[in-house]
Amino acid sequence: MPASIGWAVSGTRLPRQVSARAARPAALRPETGGTPDARQPPETLGGHAARQLLRLCETTGLGAPDSVAYAQTLLTALGPAAERSLALPPAYPSLLSDDHTPVEFSLSCTPDADPTLRVLLEPGYGAGGTAANGRAGLAAVRGMARRWGFDTARLDELEDLFFPPSPQGPLALWCALELVPGGIPKVKVYLNPAASGRERSTTTVREALRRLGHDRAYASLPRGDRPLFFALDLGDWDEPRVKVYLAHHELTGAEAAGLSRVPGGPARAEVEGFFAAAAGSGADGGPGGGPRLRRRPVQSCHAFTETAAGRPSGFTLYVPVRDYARHDGEALDRALAVLERQGIDPGPLLRSLAAVTSRRLQDGVGLIAYLGLAHQEGRSPRVTAYLSSEAYAVRPPVRSPQTSRSSRR
Repeated sequence: MPASIGWAVSGTRLPRQVSARAARPAALRPETGGTPDARQPPETLGGHAARQLLRLCETTGLGAPDSVAYAQTLLTALGPAAERSLALPPAYPSLLSDDHTPVEFSLSCTPDADPTLRVLLEPGYGAGGTAANGRAGLAAVRGMARRWGFDTARLDELEDLFFPPSPQGPLALWCALELVPGGIPKVKVYLNPAASGRERSTTTVREALRRLGHDRAYASLPRGDRPLFFALDLGDWDEPRVKVYLAHHELTGAEAAGLSRVPGGPARAEVEGFFAAAAGSGADGGPGGGPRLRRRPVQSCHAFTETAAGRPSGFTLYVPVRDYARHDGEALDRALAVLERQGIDPGPLLRSLAAVTSRRLQDGVGLIAYLGLAHQEGRSPRVTAYLSSEAYAVRPPVRSPQTSRSSRR
């Protein structure tokens, strides 16, 4: 994109100079430039996230018009929260990230194509409680549907299940945007199966699948500790998916290798290799199948595109690398090992990290939040790295990964 992009949206200003640093992020250093100018207005949540997004768009090859359009979309989706000063504490305990930033970026990579940039956000952030959060999120998604000409019929069919009058849990609705050339993203929504209570999560997911025509889908899922998310593709997708995410506590690599229910899915050795590379030595020893990940749970996702057979067409395994590494330098090494195993160029990930932050990777842990390995029928394996915005805080590094005991998300 051109080096000069000067514009403002509802008082949230973006810098005129937008550029990504191509140096290896392990050598990233704190910003220098002396004492901040007290005359400058405080940074806003929207300004921080949109600036990161512009730099990420540049590193992944999206042109200036698309980049500006997507930054505008991000600010619009965040609503009033975009103008909230980062000098204030988070407006809402968002489950989306450890520091409650309602924005997360991800880079999806395959060996045979350019990487795809995505942004996950909580459009109802700060609306005033979970019920208001859900209403604001639905309104934001329906606004996108009107703007880009897609229908929300499948989401509308599920509204009573996932948006009860008194919803439980901090999550109501998340929206993911897959940023493709042309300025119109592919849209996904993530819903909370525990909205009517965690004890009803399984019932809620079963009923949601039934309403969407996937009567036999739940029976094909592997055993998990609990459903985490129910997701839908909306809009322009070749094969719109319905996805179910499960949590798996204290999982081993051998157990992870047995989770896929996709016909002709990944080989056991491939999944175990990914698991070992992503988790490193952060797993605790235990009987029966090797070391276990005893802190934040591993997640599995099965995607369904056809209704007749009830079999999934896609499987993804997610390892929360941030809870099994001492710092982000170590997490990056894990990510590079995963990419190398799949024959994927690491350059886009290195440039993306430099676009998101200028801090030294050894000074925090959580910038690289998850690593995912996805298999979809008829497509090459895909590796996705999830990058935290860190608008509010940088999680400090730990002396030993065993000291990190978080169980969220």
